[in-house]
Amino acid sequence: MDVLGIVLAGGKGDRLGPLTKDRAKPAVSFGGKYRIIDFVLSNFVNSGIYSIFVLTQFKAQSLMRHLEQGWRLSDLLQDRFVTAVPAQMRTGEEWYKGTADSVNQNLYLIQRHAPKLVAVFGADHIYRMNIGQMVEEHQAKHADVTVAALPVKIEEASQFGVIEVDHHWRIIGFEEKPTAPKSIPGEPAYALASMGNYLFNRDILIQALTVDSHNPASTHDFGRDILPALVGEQQLYAYDFRKNRIPLPLKSEEPSYWRDLGSIEAYYQANMDLRAVDPSFNLYNRSWPIRTVGSGDPPAKFVFDEEGRRGVAVNSIVGEGTIVSGSLIRGSVIGGNVRIHSYCVIEDSILMDWVEVGRGSRIRKTIIDKNHIVVPGTEIGYDLNLDRERYFVSESGIVVIPRAQPKSAWLLSSS
Repeated sequence: MDVLGIVLAGGKGDRLGPLTKDRAKPAVSFGGKYRIIDFVLSNFVNSGIYSIFVLTQFKAQSLMRHLEQGWRLSDLLQDRFVTAVPAQMRTGEEWYKGTADSVNQNLYLIQRHAPKLVAVFGADHIYRMNIGQMVEEHQAKHADVTVAALPVKIEEASQFGVIEVDHHWRIIGFEEKPTAPKSIPGEPAYALASMGNYLFNRDILIQALTVDSHNPASTHDFGRDILPALVGEQQLYAYDFRKNRIPLPLKSEEPSYWRDLGSIEAYYQANMDLRAVDPSFNLYNRSWPIRTVGSGDPPAKFVFDEEGRRGVAVNSIVGEGTIVSGSLIRGSVIGGNVRIHSYCVIEDSILMDWVEVGRGSRIRKTIIDKNHIVVPGTEIGYDLNLDRERYFVSESGIVVIPRAQPKSAWLLSSS
């Protein structure tokens, strides 16, 4: 498959509040084991696309370390690589001014690699996608550009870039967060939302970026500038993500599950989606594995405390190396190497790697970032007024506690 992957991983992710204070959004932990970027990279590799450039910019150190540790495909084959490309100001004295500008500043990589197709995908979403099926449709329709799209209820469509299509799904309009979204032909209750994943014929992409780079009125964004400029000039089609299938979906898996982690609420809910016995997004589906750094940590352990209380986790995910002593975890996502001491109750919460929860603590509807130590007897998530004095609390009442410094030098890899 002659496709070059370009992953846009340079966004700030300001709406994730404390979680992106010290790291890029794609480097934020997810699901007790992964980073957000692991999902798009897994989709590329599982689809047979092994040449991937990851464009980084803001607070990228943690992200680049993760890519180095977990995504080195081969040291021998030149066409198999996942390479982080930091912003280098190759075309001037400015950082990336938009998603399109980030690719334009690295056109030399595309020209040097000379693929037939370039897949420009975002790094901020949780989903499984067989990109090969999108490529097949792109080629069958003799498209110049194909945009992955997902129908959403028309009353919710103003949150997205909305694609207007004809009955053949050729794109005839594109609006970023419109106040009056256009519906899908034959489906008046739904509009077509862009997933931020684009497939370009190489020469079309190079030409479009070059023209855009000389337009002083442009914001240099794919959704706001590049795609609208190509409508009517080139063959643009929308790809219906509902048709995409991985080899062996499991029971209750949502075939077109896709979540944009654009807010604390969205991030929290996507993690909570993982808890069920048969979740709508199942991390245990080995037909389309989600890959990440191998930690080499021992299995999780649940032990009796000195008074005979047993550590228990119900409807929860618990990462490697975690020890739960005489406490109850219910409906939560727990990262690796967490220590939960006796008499604790943790409910509907997300605890990232290397968190330690002191004896007798109660935590509810809370996100605790890495390395944080919860002192014994602490209550979080029960009195939001008190929590607001100490922590960040989202509009819907989710408490977020930022990452702490590693407890010792040997924990530096947990950033």
